[in-house]
Amino acid sequence: MSNIEKKRGKKGIHCGSRQECDEQLKGEAISYHERPIPGKIEVVPTKSFHTPEDMALAYSPGVAYASLDIKNHPERVYNLTDKGNLVAVISNGTAVLGLGNIGPLAAKPVMEGKALLFKVFADIDSFDLELDVTDVDRFVESVVALAPTFGGINLEDIKAPECFEIERRLVERLDIPVMHDDQHGTAIITGAGMINALYLQHKDITQVRLVVNGAGAAAMACTDMLMALGVKRCNVVMVDSKGVISTRRHDLTDAKKRYATDRSIETLSQAMIDADVFVGLSVADVVTPEMLRSMAPRPIVFALANPDPEIAYEVAIATREDLIFATGRSDLPNQINNVLGFPYIFRGALDCRAKVINDAMKIAAARAIATLARRPVTPQVKNLSHRPDLSFGPDYIVPSPYDSRLLTVVAPAVACAATDSGVARRPIDNYDRYASDLTSRVALDITSISHITDLIRSRAMMTGS
Repeated sequence: MSNIEKKRGKKGIHCGSRQECDEQLKGEAISYHERPIPGKIEVVPTKSFHTPEDMALAYSPGVAYASLDIKNHPERVYNLTDKGNLVAVISNGTAVLGLGNIGPLAAKPVMEGKALLFKVFADIDSFDLELDVTDVDRFVESVVALAPTFGGINLEDIKAPECFEIERRLVERLDIPVMHDDQHGTAIITGAGMINALYLQHKDITQVRLVVNGAGAAAMACTDMLMALGVKRCNVVMVDSKGVISTRRHDLTDAKKRYATDRSIETLSQAMIDADVFVGLSVADVVTPEMLRSMAPRPIVFALANPDPEIAYEVAIATREDLIFATGRSDLPNQINNVLGFPYIFRGALDCRAKVINDAMKIAAARAIATLARRPVTPQVKNLSHRPDLSFGPDYIVPSPYDSRLLTVVAPAVACAATDSGVARRPIDNYDRYASDLTSRVALDITSISHITDLIRSRAMMTGS
């Protein structure tokens, strides 16, 4: 029985072969989405609405006073409506991870799932918006027109290179936080894991040689994050489906030209020789044991292709005993999981009313996540992970999604970075009180978080997210 089958058995999905597991999971997933009512989210009133007096306040005539107050003082919209706690999850379904261009309608279950995670992990209300638009200009104009409703915009599952331009334009035109999570969420968690992996491997980030296989949105964002953390541009080699991205190639987009190397190498196997770090956001099985053996002592490999990594976990650890290995899979150690970041990043950004989510805030989030992984692991996390000896080390370089401390560690770090970088319109004046408020605001039982995380992880195993 494989690792995933064993893990699913512990969670209640008892099956034999991988195909049997997938069929059982498919049935349970369809039932979960369909019953007792379709979908995963709903709108719930926050005010009393039982009497005529309530109705007079909630709607006509009382609502007019709230509207006029906002007309005269626009910033009061944050006091009188849900705007300050409302994030739009927006996609056109052109690059749903593991599923590809499935369109806006088929993307809706995924976007509803993202909205659910925002609420469960950070008490952020969210509407999913699936736009039947592929043209960049129309997409941007559609989001700009909708933006007054929301306190933040989470872009999701939009194909490259359009996603770069869409995010860039929206950040320029809007005064609320905008983040394409496929890019920056992955990059932030990768950065957190890399900080700890380098620490454990006794490597200086300013000296390591980095190979990145893949040149899509996530790969470029991860490379930018690692460079922001200290990797030198001259030590980076990026590889796409045609080989090493070099200055000798004449088929490069503007985005790829930023990473072109002048080294005399053309293939991934050549790039891997003496490399300290490999980050893959590409396809399965492109890294061979021979490539792994050619890397420098104490290598770090983040093989993030899903559902099957660039080199199989069992092969990698059998090839190099001095290896630290991470994947995007939930059934293996060191899962690079975006849920460790985006709920808490938006929580911190919303609470200080940040105008943007800038590089300082992303780096602060990565460092906060890395720091939390070094703390003693809570008994709840150990129990849910079925690992009583779980602790910071080569097989635990990022926190568990079950760790409820993520909220009180990451959100304040993001809010503080927003203030220090000058983009917070309402800086937090007491971070201890803020952390305490966060704890009481999201008072979920850890088993509920476990259940929801398992559902998302199951979706990741099926779709490669």
